[in-house]
Amino acid sequence: MTLPLDPSLWSAVRLVLHVAFFLAVFFLLKELVGLRDLARLRNLPKPKGRFRVAFVLLTLLFGGLLIYQATWQLTGVYRPEFISFMQLHDRRGFNPAHRIQRGRILDRKGEALAYTRERNGQVERIYPDGPIFAPVVGYTQPRFGATGMEAVASVHLNGGEPTSLDDWGELGRQIVAGDKRPKGKDLVLTLDAELQRLAIERLGDNRGAVVLLSPQDGAVRVLASQPAYDPNHIDSALFLKRGPSAPLLNRATQGLYPPGSTFKIAVAAMAIEQGFQGTLDCPAEGFTTSSAYRRIRDHEYYSARQHGEVWRGYGRIGLAKAFSKSSNVFFAQLGAGYGHDTFYAMTDRMLLNRNITLHETPYGRFSLRTGELARIADSDKYGLAQLSIGQGRILVTPAYMALLAASVANQGIAVRPRLIDAASSAPLGRFMSAATARQLASMMRSVVTEGTARGINDPRLAISGKTGTAENPQGDPHSWFVGFAPAERPQLAVAVLVEQGGYGSAVAAPIARDLLIRAQEMGLIR
Repeated sequence: MTLPLDPSLWSAVRLVLHVAFFLAVFFLLKELVGLRDLARLRNLPKPKGRFRVAFVLLTLLFGGLLIYQATWQLTGVYRPEFISFMQLHDRRGFNPAHRIQRGRILDRKGEALAYTRERNGQVERIYPDGPIFAPVVGYTQPRFGATGMEAVASVHLNGGEPTSLDDWGELGRQIVAGDKRPKGKDLVLTLDAELQRLAIERLGDNRGAVVLLSPQDGAVRVLASQPAYDPNHIDSALFLKRGPSAPLLNRATQGLYPPGSTFKIAVAAMAIEQGFQGTLDCPAEGFTTSSAYRRIRDHEYYSARQHGEVWRGYGRIGLAKAFSKSSNVFFAQLGAGYGHDTFYAMTDRMLLNRNITLHETPYGRFSLRTGELARIADSDKYGLAQLSIGQGRILVTPAYMALLAASVANQGIAVRPRLIDAASSAPLGRFMSAATARQLASMMRSVVTEGTARGINDPRLAISGKTGTAENPQGDPHSWFVGFAPAERPQLAVAVLVEQGGYGSAVAAPIARDLLIRAQEMGLIR
Protein backbone atom coordinates (compact mmCIF):
# COMPACT_ATOMS: atom_id res chain seq x y z
CA MET A 1 0.00 0.00 0.00
CA THR A 2 1.49 3.31 -1.04
CA LEU A 3 0.70 6.65 0.56
CA PRO A 4 1.79 9.74 -1.44
CA LEU A 5 3.15 12.49 0.80
CA ASP A 6 3.39 15.71 -1.19
CA PRO A 7 4.94 18.23 1.25
CA SER A 8 3.00 21.19 -0.16
CA LEU A 9 -0.27 19.20 0.08
CA TRP A 10 0.56 18.09 3.61
CA SER A 11 1.15 21.70 4.67
CA ALA A 12 -2.24 22.73 3.31
CA VAL A 13 -3.99 19.80 5.01
CA ARG A 14 -2.27 20.61 8.29
CA LEU A 15 -3.44 24.23 8.10
CA VAL A 16 -7.02 23.13 7.45
CA LEU A 17 -6.87 20.73 10.42
CA HIS A 18 -5.59 23.48 12.72
CA VAL A 19 -8.38 25.86 11.69
CA ALA A 20 -11.00 23.14 12.04
CA PHE A 21 -9.69 22.23 15.48
CA PHE A 22 -9.91 25.76 16.85
CA LEU A 23 -13.36 26.28 15.35
CA ALA A 24 -14.52 23.06 16.99
CA VAL A 25 -13.05 24.10 20.34
CA PHE A 26 -14.78 27.49 20.09
CA PHE A 27 -18.11 25.84 19.30
CA LEU A 28 -17.84 23.31 22.14
CA LEU A 29 -16.85 25.97 24.67
CA LYS A 30 -19.82 28.02 23.59
CA GLU A 31 -22.03 24.96 24.05
CA LEU A 32 -20.63 24.32 27.54
CA VAL A 33 -21.27 27.91 28.59
CA GLY A 34 -24.81 27.71 27.24
CA LEU A 35 -25.44 24.45 29.07
CA ARG A 36 -24.12 25.89 32.31
CA ASP A 37 -26.52 28.84 32.03
CA LEU A 38 -29.41 26.51 31.35
CA ALA A 39 -28.51 24.43 34.40
CA ARG A 40 -28.95 27.46 36.59
CA LEU A 41 -32.67 27.63 35.75
CA ARG A 42 -34.34 25.85 38.65
CA ASN A 43 -37.48 24.90 36.83
CA LEU A 44 -35.59 23.00 34.07
CA PRO A 45 -33.95 19.61 34.37
CA LYS A 46 -30.14 19.60 34.30
CA PRO A 47 -28.88 18.76 30.81
CA LYS A 48 -26.52 16.05 31.97
CA GLY A 49 -26.45 14.15 28.67
CA ARG A 50 -25.61 17.12 26.46
CA PHE A 51 -23.07 18.38 28.95
CA ARG A 52 -21.32 15.03 29.05
CA VAL A 53 -21.25 14.72 25.26
CA ALA A 54 -19.72 18.17 24.85
CA PHE A 55 -17.20 17.49 27.61
CA VAL A 56 -16.16 14.18 26.07
CA LEU A 57 -15.80 15.75 22.61
CA LEU A 58 -13.69 18.57 24.01
CA THR A 59 -11.49 16.08 25.85
CA LEU A 60 -11.04 14.04 22.67
CA LEU A 61 -10.06 17.14 20.73
CA PHE A 62 -7.45 18.16 23.25
CA GLY A 63 -6.20 14.59 23.38
CA GLY A 64 -5.95 14.55 19.62
CA LEU A 65 -3.96 17.75 19.67
CA LEU A 66 -1.51 16.28 22.18
CA ILE A 67 -1.19 13.09 20.14
CA TYR A 68 -0.62 15.13 16.99
CA GLN A 69 2.08 17.18 18.72
CA ALA A 70 3.73 14.03 20.02
CA THR A 71 3.52 12.49 16.56
CA TRP A 72 5.08 15.62 15.03
CA GLN A 73 8.05 15.43 17.39
CA LEU A 74 8.48 11.69 17.75
CA THR A 75 7.94 10.86 14.09
CA GLY A 76 9.12 14.17 12.70
CA VAL A 77 11.83 12.30 10.81
CA TYR A 78 9.17 11.60 8.24
CA ARG A 79 8.78 15.31 7.52
CA PRO A 80 11.68 17.04 5.74
CA GLU A 81 10.92 20.48 7.13
CA PHE A 82 11.06 19.11 10.69
CA ILE A 83 14.34 17.29 9.98
CA SER A 84 15.90 20.43 8.55
CA PHE A 85 14.77 22.49 11.51
CA MET A 86 16.10 19.99 14.03
CA GLN A 87 19.42 19.62 12.20
CA LEU A 88 19.97 23.34 12.00
CA HIS A 89 18.68 24.56 15.36
CA ASP A 90 18.78 21.75 17.91
CA ARG A 91 22.30 20.59 18.79
CA ARG A 92 21.32 18.36 21.71
CA GLY A 93 23.04 15.00 21.61
CA PHE A 94 19.84 12.97 21.83
CA ASN A 95 18.26 14.80 18.88
CA PRO A 96 17.40 11.98 16.43
CA ALA A 97 17.94 14.30 13.46
CA HIS A 98 21.67 14.17 14.21
CA ARG A 99 21.64 10.41 13.73
CA ILE A 100 20.82 10.84 10.06
CA GLN A 101 23.92 10.45 7.96
CA ARG A 102 23.29 12.71 4.97
CA GLY A 103 24.04 11.25 1.58
CA ARG A 104 27.17 12.11 -0.34
CA ILE A 105 27.34 14.68 -3.13
CA LEU A 106 29.27 13.10 -6.00
CA ASP A 107 30.68 14.24 -9.30
CA ARG A 108 29.69 12.48 -12.51
CA LYS A 109 32.33 9.75 -11.97
CA GLY A 110 31.43 9.08 -8.33
CA GLU A 111 34.09 11.18 -6.62
CA ALA A 112 32.85 12.59 -3.31
CA LEU A 113 32.52 16.38 -3.22
CA ALA A 114 30.78 16.27 0.17
CA TYR A 115 30.23 13.46 2.67
CA THR A 116 29.27 12.92 6.30
CA ARG A 117 31.69 11.63 8.92
CA GLU A 118 30.83 10.40 12.39
CA ARG A 119 32.85 11.74 15.32
CA ASN A 120 32.12 11.34 19.05
CA GLY A 121 28.62 10.11 18.37
CA GLN A 122 27.81 13.08 16.15
CA VAL A 123 27.98 13.56 12.41
CA GLU A 124 29.85 16.32 10.59
CA ARG A 125 29.90 17.36 6.97
CA ILE A 126 33.22 17.19 5.13
CA TYR A 127 34.14 18.99 1.89
CA PRO A 128 37.41 17.45 0.64
CA ASP A 129 38.20 20.16 -1.92
CA GLY A 130 37.38 23.12 0.28
CA PRO A 131 36.35 26.15 -1.83
CA ILE A 132 36.70 24.56 -5.29
CA PHE A 133 33.13 23.22 -5.45
CA ALA A 134 31.55 25.59 -2.92
CA PRO A 135 29.71 27.68 -5.58
CA VAL A 136 27.70 24.59 -6.52
CA VAL A 137 27.76 22.25 -3.51
CA GLY A 138 27.35 25.03 -0.95
CA TYR A 139 27.38 24.14 2.73
CA THR A 140 25.14 22.95 5.54
CA GLN A 141 25.93 24.27 9.00
CA PRO A 142 23.91 24.28 12.25
CA ARG A 143 24.34 27.97 12.96
CA PHE A 144 24.29 29.47 9.46
CA GLY A 145 21.87 27.21 7.62
CA ALA A 146 22.54 25.81 4.16
CA THR A 147 23.21 27.00 0.63
CA GLY A 148 23.79 25.54 -2.83
CA MET A 149 22.80 21.97 -3.54
CA GLU A 150 23.13 21.20 0.17
CA ALA A 151 20.03 23.35 0.64
CA VAL A 152 18.13 22.65 -2.56
CA ALA A 153 18.54 18.86 -2.35
CA SER A 154 18.33 18.66 1.45
CA VAL A 155 15.34 16.31 1.45
CA HIS A 156 17.04 13.92 -0.95
CA LEU A 157 20.32 14.01 1.00
CA ASN A 158 18.44 13.33 4.25
CA GLY A 159 16.92 10.21 2.77
CA GLY A 160 13.88 11.65 1.08
CA GLU A 161 10.30 11.51 2.23
CA PRO A 162 8.83 8.06 2.89
CA THR A 163 6.42 7.26 0.09
CA SER A 164 4.84 4.12 1.51
CA LEU A 165 3.78 2.72 4.87
CA ASP A 166 6.67 0.26 4.76
CA ASP A 167 9.13 3.14 4.37
CA TRP A 168 7.57 4.88 7.36
CA GLY A 169 7.94 1.82 9.50
CA GLU A 170 11.56 1.11 8.56
CA LEU A 171 12.74 4.69 9.06
CA GLY A 172 10.89 4.98 12.35
CA ARG A 173 12.36 1.69 13.58
CA GLN A 174 15.88 2.86 12.78
CA ILE A 175 15.40 6.16 14.60
CA VAL A 176 13.71 4.78 17.70
CA ALA A 177 15.67 1.55 18.10
CA GLY A 178 19.00 3.20 17.31
CA ASP A 179 20.40 -0.12 16.07
CA LYS A 180 21.10 1.27 12.62
CA ARG A 181 22.08 4.82 11.75
CA PRO A 182 19.61 6.21 9.20
CA LYS A 183 21.37 7.17 5.98
CA GLY A 184 20.40 9.66 3.34
CA LYS A 185 20.64 9.24 -0.41
CA ASP A 186 23.64 10.14 -2.53
CA LEU A 187 23.28 12.94 -5.06
CA VAL A 188 25.20 12.65 -8.34
CA LEU A 189 25.99 15.94 -10.08
CA THR A 190 26.91 16.50 -13.71
CA LEU A 191 30.17 18.22 -12.68
CA ASP A 192 33.53 16.74 -13.56
CA ALA A 193 35.82 17.14 -10.55
CA GLU A 194 39.04 17.02 -12.55
CA LEU A 195 37.95 19.71 -14.99
CA GLN A 196 36.62 21.90 -12.18
CA ARG A 197 39.98 21.71 -10.40
CA LEU A 198 41.79 22.55 -13.64
CA ALA A 199 39.56 25.61 -14.15
CA ILE A 200 40.36 26.92 -10.66
CA GLU A 201 44.05 26.17 -11.16
CA ARG A 202 44.13 28.10 -14.45
CA LEU A 203 42.30 31.07 -12.94
CA GLY A 204 45.02 31.19 -10.32
CA ASP A 205 44.79 34.25 -8.09
CA ASN A 206 42.52 36.07 -10.53
CA ARG A 207 38.89 36.72 -9.81
CA GLY A 208 36.66 35.18 -12.43
CA ALA A 209 34.46 32.31 -13.54
CA VAL A 210 34.49 29.32 -15.89
CA VAL A 211 31.46 27.46 -17.22
CA LEU A 212 31.63 24.31 -19.35
CA LEU A 213 28.47 22.52 -20.47
CA SER A 214 27.02 20.15 -23.04
CA PRO A 215 25.03 21.97 -25.76
CA GLN A 216 22.82 18.95 -26.48
CA ASP A 217 21.61 18.00 -22.99
CA GLY A 218 22.64 20.93 -20.78
CA ALA A 219 24.90 18.89 -18.47
CA VAL A 220 27.17 21.34 -16.64
CA ARG A 221 30.71 19.95 -16.39
CA VAL A 222 32.36 23.00 -14.82
CA LEU A 223 30.80 25.78 -12.78
CA ALA A 224 33.76 27.53 -11.19
CA SER A 225 33.88 30.85 -9.36
CA GLN A 226 36.99 32.43 -7.90
CA PRO A 227 37.46 33.48 -5.12
CA ALA A 228 35.19 31.25 -3.06
CA TYR A 229 34.88 30.22 0.60
CA ASP A 230 35.83 27.05 2.44
CA PRO A 231 32.59 25.27 3.45
CA ASN A 232 34.53 23.35 6.12
CA HIS A 233 35.01 26.59 8.06
CA ILE A 234 31.92 28.79 8.12
CA ASP A 235 31.86 31.69 10.57
CA SER A 236 30.18 35.09 10.87
CA ALA A 237 33.18 36.90 9.36
CA LEU A 238 32.40 35.30 6.00
CA PHE A 239 29.12 37.21 5.73
CA LEU A 240 30.77 40.56 6.42
CA LYS A 241 33.05 40.39 3.37
CA ARG A 242 31.71 42.71 0.69
CA GLY A 243 33.01 44.29 -2.46
CA PRO A 244 34.78 42.84 -5.51
CA SER A 245 36.41 40.00 -3.58
CA ALA A 246 33.24 38.77 -1.84
CA PRO A 247 33.65 34.96 -1.67
CA LEU A 248 29.92 34.27 -1.35
CA LEU A 249 29.17 35.69 -4.80
CA ASN A 250 28.80 32.95 -7.37
CA ARG A 251 30.41 34.80 -10.25
CA ALA A 252 29.44 32.12 -12.75
CA THR A 253 25.67 32.38 -12.24
CA GLN A 254 25.15 35.73 -10.48
CA GLY A 255 28.14 37.92 -11.37
CA LEU A 256 27.19 40.66 -13.84
CA TYR A 257 29.80 41.93 -16.30
CA PRO A 258 29.87 43.90 -19.57
CA PRO A 259 30.26 41.22 -22.27
CA GLY A 260 32.38 43.30 -24.63
CA SER A 261 32.92 41.78 -28.05
CA THR A 262 31.56 38.36 -27.07
CA PHE A 263 28.09 39.92 -27.40
CA LYS A 264 28.77 40.34 -31.10
CA ILE A 265 27.63 36.71 -31.34
CA ALA A 266 24.09 37.86 -30.55
CA VAL A 267 24.27 40.97 -32.75
CA ALA A 268 25.64 38.97 -35.67
CA ALA A 269 22.79 36.48 -35.25
CA MET A 270 20.34 39.39 -35.33
CA ALA A 271 21.85 40.72 -38.56
CA ILE A 272 21.80 37.30 -40.25
CA GLU A 273 18.16 36.80 -39.24
CA GLN A 274 17.38 40.22 -40.71
CA GLY A 275 18.98 39.18 -44.01
CA PHE A 276 22.11 41.32 -43.88
CA GLN A 277 24.50 40.52 -46.74
CA GLY A 278 26.19 43.81 -47.52
CA THR A 279 29.28 45.68 -46.39
CA LEU A 280 29.93 48.67 -44.18
CA ASP A 281 32.70 51.23 -44.30
CA CYS A 282 34.98 50.98 -41.26
CA PRO A 283 37.40 53.94 -41.37
CA ALA A 284 40.25 54.44 -38.93
CA GLU A 285 38.59 57.51 -37.41
CA GLY A 286 35.75 55.33 -36.21
CA PHE A 287 32.01 55.89 -35.88
CA THR A 288 29.70 58.05 -33.81
CA THR A 289 26.06 59.05 -34.05
CA SER A 290 26.76 62.64 -33.03
CA SER A 291 29.75 64.94 -32.70
CA ALA A 292 28.77 65.31 -29.04
CA TYR A 293 29.91 61.74 -28.38
CA ARG A 294 33.33 60.12 -28.42
CA ARG A 295 34.02 58.10 -31.54
CA ILE A 296 33.86 54.31 -31.34
CA ARG A 297 37.09 52.94 -32.83
CA ASP A 298 38.69 49.59 -33.45
CA HIS A 299 41.43 48.13 -31.28
CA GLU A 300 43.94 48.42 -34.12
CA TYR A 301 43.65 52.21 -34.07
CA TYR A 302 44.84 52.42 -30.46
CA SER A 303 47.49 49.73 -30.94
CA ALA A 304 49.00 51.61 -33.92
CA ARG A 305 48.98 54.89 -32.03
CA GLN A 306 50.85 53.31 -29.11
CA HIS A 307 53.61 52.28 -31.52
CA GLY A 308 53.72 55.66 -33.25
CA GLU A 309 52.11 54.29 -36.38
CA VAL A 310 49.03 55.19 -38.41
CA TRP A 311 46.27 52.70 -39.02
CA ARG A 312 44.20 53.21 -42.17
CA GLY A 313 41.13 51.27 -41.06
CA TYR A 314 39.45 48.22 -42.55
CA GLY A 315 37.64 50.03 -45.32
CA ARG A 316 34.48 48.34 -46.58
CA ILE A 317 34.08 44.85 -45.06
CA GLY A 318 31.34 42.27 -44.66
CA LEU A 319 29.92 40.58 -41.59
CA ALA A 320 32.25 37.56 -41.59
CA LYS A 321 35.46 39.60 -41.66
CA ALA A 322 34.10 42.13 -39.16
CA PHE A 323 33.28 39.26 -36.81
CA SER A 324 36.66 37.52 -37.08
CA LYS A 325 38.51 40.83 -36.63
CA SER A 326 36.03 41.98 -33.95
CA SER A 327 35.47 45.39 -35.53
CA ASN A 328 33.74 47.73 -33.11
CA VAL A 329 33.16 50.26 -35.88
CA PHE A 330 31.27 47.71 -37.98
CA PHE A 331 29.07 46.38 -35.17
CA ALA A 332 28.30 49.83 -33.76
CA GLN A 333 26.97 50.84 -37.17
CA LEU A 334 25.17 47.55 -37.61
CA GLY A 335 23.26 47.75 -34.32
CA ALA A 336 22.43 51.43 -34.66
CA GLY A 337 21.18 50.82 -38.20
CA TYR A 338 18.67 48.13 -37.23
CA GLY A 339 17.23 50.21 -34.42
CA HIS A 340 16.02 49.69 -30.89
CA ASP A 341 13.00 47.50 -31.55
CA THR A 342 14.96 44.93 -33.55
CA PHE A 343 17.76 44.90 -30.98
CA TYR A 344 15.44 44.38 -27.99
CA ALA A 345 13.40 41.77 -29.84
CA MET A 346 16.64 39.83 -30.28
CA THR A 347 17.64 40.12 -26.61
CA ASP A 348 14.16 39.12 -25.51
CA ARG A 349 14.27 36.04 -27.74
CA MET A 350 17.64 35.19 -26.21
CA LEU A 351 16.21 35.47 -22.67
CA LEU A 352 18.18 38.42 -21.35
CA ASN A 353 16.82 39.96 -18.11
CA ARG A 354 15.68 36.53 -16.90
CA ASN A 355 16.34 34.03 -14.14
CA ILE A 356 16.73 30.44 -15.32
CA THR A 357 16.17 27.63 -12.85
CA LEU A 358 18.76 24.86 -12.95
CA HIS A 359 17.21 22.76 -10.17
CA GLU A 360 14.26 23.39 -7.89
CA THR A 361 12.53 21.60 -5.03
CA PRO A 362 9.89 22.77 -2.53
CA TYR A 363 12.81 23.62 -0.25
CA GLY A 364 15.03 25.73 -2.49
CA ARG A 365 16.13 26.71 -5.98
CA PHE A 366 19.46 26.88 -7.80
CA SER A 367 19.23 29.40 -10.61
CA LEU A 368 21.28 31.63 -12.86
CA ARG A 369 20.76 35.19 -13.95
CA THR A 370 21.11 35.76 -17.66
CA GLY A 371 21.94 39.42 -17.45
CA GLU A 372 20.72 42.95 -17.01
CA LEU A 373 19.74 45.18 -19.91
CA ALA A 374 17.98 48.49 -19.39
CA ARG A 375 15.69 49.87 -22.10
CA ILE A 376 17.20 53.07 -23.42
CA ALA A 377 15.30 55.85 -25.17
CA ASP A 378 14.57 55.37 -28.85
CA SER A 379 16.32 58.66 -29.51
CA ASP A 380 19.58 57.34 -27.98
CA LYS A 381 21.32 56.02 -31.09
CA TYR A 382 24.77 56.24 -29.51
CA GLY A 383 23.62 54.14 -26.55
CA LEU A 384 22.38 51.51 -29.00
CA ALA A 385 25.73 51.57 -30.81
CA GLN A 386 27.45 50.95 -27.46
CA LEU A 387 25.11 48.05 -26.64
CA SER A 388 25.90 46.50 -30.01
CA ILE A 389 29.57 46.14 -29.07
CA GLY A 390 28.75 44.75 -25.60
CA GLN A 391 29.30 48.00 -23.71
CA GLY A 392 27.03 50.61 -22.18
CA ARG A 393 24.01 49.53 -20.20
CA ILE A 394 24.31 45.78 -20.70
CA LEU A 395 25.61 43.19 -18.24
CA VAL A 396 25.67 39.40 -18.51
CA THR A 397 26.72 36.39 -16.44
CA PRO A 398 29.38 33.91 -17.60
CA ALA A 399 26.79 31.11 -17.40
CA TYR A 400 24.57 32.98 -19.84
CA MET A 401 27.40 33.48 -22.30
CA ALA A 402 28.13 29.75 -22.15
CA LEU A 403 24.44 29.16 -22.87
CA LEU A 404 24.58 31.56 -25.84
CA ALA A 405 27.60 29.74 -27.29
CA ALA A 406 25.84 26.40 -26.67
CA SER A 407 22.79 27.58 -28.62
CA VAL A 408 24.99 28.23 -31.67
CA ALA A 409 26.55 24.79 -31.26
CA ASN A 410 23.11 23.18 -30.97
CA GLN A 411 21.55 24.47 -34.18
CA GLY A 412 20.08 27.54 -32.49
CA ILE A 413 18.30 25.77 -29.61
CA ALA A 414 19.25 26.62 -26.04
CA VAL A 415 18.88 23.71 -23.60
CA ARG A 416 18.29 24.35 -19.91
CA PRO A 417 21.55 23.80 -17.99
CA ARG A 418 21.27 20.99 -15.44
CA LEU A 419 23.37 20.06 -12.41
CA ILE A 420 21.70 16.80 -11.41
CA ASP A 421 22.91 13.81 -13.39
CA ALA A 422 19.55 12.05 -13.22
CA ALA A 423 17.58 15.12 -14.30
CA SER A 424 16.16 15.07 -17.80
CA SER A 425 17.15 17.68 -20.35
CA ALA A 426 14.67 20.28 -21.55
CA PRO A 427 14.84 23.03 -24.17
CA LEU A 428 14.65 26.65 -23.06
CA GLY A 429 13.86 28.05 -26.47
CA ARG A 430 15.20 28.78 -29.91
CA PHE A 431 17.69 31.64 -29.82
CA MET A 432 18.11 31.67 -33.61
CA SER A 433 17.29 29.60 -36.68
CA ALA A 434 19.34 26.54 -37.52
CA ALA A 435 20.61 28.24 -40.69
CA THR A 436 21.73 31.29 -38.70
CA ALA A 437 23.47 29.04 -36.17
CA ARG A 438 25.37 27.22 -38.91
CA GLN A 439 26.56 30.47 -40.50
CA LEU A 440 27.53 31.88 -37.12
CA ALA A 441 29.39 28.68 -36.17
CA SER A 442 31.49 29.00 -39.30
CA MET A 443 32.29 32.62 -38.40
CA MET A 444 33.28 31.60 -34.88
CA ARG A 445 35.65 29.01 -36.30
CA SER A 446 37.29 31.73 -38.40
CA VAL A 447 37.91 33.76 -35.23
CA VAL A 448 40.22 30.96 -34.06
CA THR A 449 41.85 30.12 -37.39
CA GLU A 450 42.52 33.66 -38.62
CA GLY A 451 41.00 36.18 -36.23
CA THR A 452 41.50 37.48 -32.71
CA ALA A 453 41.75 33.99 -31.14
CA ARG A 454 44.25 32.48 -33.59
CA GLY A 455 46.72 32.12 -30.70
CA ILE A 456 44.72 29.13 -29.39
CA ASN A 457 44.34 27.39 -32.74
CA ASP A 458 45.51 23.86 -31.95
CA PRO A 459 45.90 20.87 -34.29
CA ARG A 460 44.58 18.57 -31.57
CA LEU A 461 41.12 20.13 -31.47
CA ALA A 462 39.10 22.42 -33.76
CA ILE A 463 37.82 25.17 -31.46
CA SER A 464 35.28 27.83 -32.44
CA GLY A 465 34.78 30.94 -30.38
CA LYS A 466 34.79 34.67 -29.79
CA THR A 467 37.13 36.80 -27.69
CA GLY A 468 36.14 39.86 -25.73
CA THR A 469 37.94 42.66 -23.95
CA ALA A 470 35.28 44.52 -21.99
CA GLU A 471 35.86 48.02 -20.69
CA ASN A 472 35.48 48.14 -16.92
CA PRO A 473 34.78 51.41 -15.05
CA GLN A 474 36.44 49.97 -11.91
CA GLY A 475 39.82 49.18 -13.46
CA ASP A 476 41.49 47.17 -16.20
CA PRO A 477 39.31 45.52 -18.87
CA HIS A 478 37.71 42.14 -18.25
CA SER A 479 38.99 39.25 -20.34
CA TRP A 480 36.42 37.01 -22.10
CA PHE A 481 36.31 33.94 -24.29
CA VAL A 482 33.21 31.97 -25.27
CA GLY A 483 33.03 29.11 -27.72
CA PHE A 484 32.63 25.39 -28.33
CA ALA A 485 34.43 22.33 -29.69
CA PRO A 486 34.86 20.48 -31.88
CA ALA A 487 33.80 22.86 -34.61
CA GLU A 488 32.04 20.33 -36.88
CA ARG A 489 30.23 18.33 -34.17
CA PRO A 490 30.17 20.44 -31.00
CA GLN A 491 30.05 18.54 -27.73
CA LEU A 492 31.10 21.14 -25.17
CA ALA A 493 30.49 24.88 -24.91
CA VAL A 494 32.62 27.13 -22.72
CA ALA A 495 32.69 30.62 -21.24
CA VAL A 496 35.69 32.07 -19.41
CA LEU A 497 35.68 35.43 -17.63
CA VAL A 498 38.77 36.82 -15.92
CA GLU A 499 38.09 40.04 -14.04
CA GLN A 500 40.47 42.82 -15.04
CA GLY A 501 42.43 40.25 -17.04
CA GLY A 502 42.99 42.42 -20.10
CA TYR A 503 42.79 41.04 -23.63
CA GLY A 504 40.52 38.05 -24.06
CA SER A 505 42.86 36.55 -26.65
CA ALA A 506 45.78 36.56 -24.22
CA VAL A 507 44.16 35.52 -20.92
CA ALA A 508 40.69 33.95 -21.17
CA ALA A 509 41.13 32.11 -24.49
CA PRO A 510 44.11 29.95 -23.37
CA ILE A 511 42.15 28.84 -20.28
CA ALA A 512 39.27 27.72 -22.50
CA ARG A 513 41.65 25.90 -24.83
CA ASP A 514 43.30 24.00 -21.96
CA LEU A 515 39.94 22.90 -20.56
CA LEU A 516 38.60 21.74 -23.92
CA ILE A 517 41.76 19.79 -24.78
CA ARG A 518 41.77 18.14 -21.35
CA ALA A 519 38.10 17.23 -21.82
CA GLN A 520 39.05 15.63 -25.12
CA GLU A 521 41.81 13.62 -23.45
CA MET A 522 39.30 12.43 -20.85
CA GLY A 523 36.81 11.27 -23.48
CA LEU A 524 34.18 13.97 -23.01
CA ILE A 525 34.91 15.07 -26.57
CA ARG A 526 35.10 12.24 -29.07
